Amino acid sequence: MTINIQYVHMATSEAMNDYVTEKLSVLAKKYEWIINAEVHFEVENNAKTNGKICKIELSAPGPRIFAMSDENNYEDAVKNTIKDLEKQLKKRKETFSTH
Repeated sequence: MTINIQYVHMATSEAMNDYVTEKLSVLAKKYEWIINAEVHFEVENNAKTNGKICKIELSAPGPRIFAMSDENNYEDAVKNTIKDLEKQLKKRKETFSTH
């Protein structure tokens, strides 16, 4: 699986790169048919949001899988986003096994 990480309106972070890569590699071992992952980190200074946004889009057979999370810190945003992706991947895997 290829992982592309982008930082929008913020400095890059090696620690976040390692953290996201580690979490996504666990998903890749479970679901070996994942092809690619696009990760976007954003900062949004808005009173209505927490401000730390993580968006992850996975390329896999079938439609793309996307999840997004807005939290107070990036680690929580990554955890919640990956949790949402895993739910979607489980559903996708079930459709594979029925055919």
